[in-house]
Amino acid sequence: MSFLSATPHRRIFLTGILMAGAGSILFSGKAILIKLAYSYGTDPETLLALRMLFALPLFWMLYFWQARAKPMGPISWSDTFKVFGLGFLGYFLSSYLDFLGLQYISVGLERIILYLTPTIVLLISYFALNKRIARIQWYALVAGYLGVILVFIQDVTIIGGEAWLGMLLVFASACAYAAYMIGSGEMVKRIGSVRLVVFASSASAVCSVIQVMLHSPSSIFMQAPEIYGLSLINASICTVIPMTMIVVAINRIGSPLVAQAGILGPISTIFMGWLVLSETVSMMQLGGMAVVIAAMWLLVKYDPADKAILAKSTEPEGQ
Repeated sequence: MSFLSATPHRRIFLTGILMAGAGSILFSGKAILIKLAYSYGTDPETLLALRMLFALPLFWMLYFWQARAKPMGPISWSDTFKVFGLGFLGYFLSSYLDFLGLQYISVGLERIILYLTPTIVLLISYFALNKRIARIQWYALVAGYLGVILVFIQDVTIIGGEAWLGMLLVFASACAYAAYMIGSGEMVKRIGSVRLVVFASSASAVCSVIQVMLHSPSSIFMQAPEIYGLSLINASICTVIPMTMIVVAINRIGSPLVAQAGILGPISTIFMGWLVLSETVSMMQLGGMAVVIAAMWLLVKYDPADKAILAKSTEPEGQ
């Protein structure tokens, strides 16, 4: 049966899956663009500020488009401050740590570490919120981290001791984003996912500009033309567009299925790292990636009370 002749329900499901998969692949291109930008001699602070400045008007276009389709109620000052805090944590701090880490490790290892975010959500819930972790979830946690170790061994062999610093920075990025996911759960219900993303991204843009002004005020105007081009692609094709696709996909097929389609993210990152950046791909790296993907799939597939949060935490909106 062709796509055009499919029933409306089936077409909605298929387009949702396609959007989720395509969104995950486009998100994964972010690390490739950052690595390419570093080859022109820029720094993480300038690169992050350019990405957010280019993305900001696109986010607000998304906001006004959504507001026309579905009017939104007012937001309280209390919620505004909370969203700013969430934006700092999940969109600025998480992204900045990720940009720093990418100076030292391969894009494949970076994406696989970020793919561990559901395990961090689970551990924060266990230690801070006293949520129970089932035995099968513990197995998935252990397997996921063993898979990362396999991929990490290759980076240490090729890059050297700096890989430790890169891994710790990207893992800290994943922790910041996991904390954002837990904190944003109630906020999404009150103000909606699109408004949360736009307001949190705006907060991140403000933080990024303040940071670059303190670090090197003139650097944002003195980059090579290639840096501006890569930042524009990063902001649009690898940030706002896939984020919109993920939001639409969640509305059509739900977070768990979108999370499972996110498997394409680490796979496409490793492939693009090999194709564009000439990064080494070994059987150990592929094996580690397979273990991590299987563990995260098991974690999302299992039906705990926080299934929606665990599933959504595999969607790297701010990273």
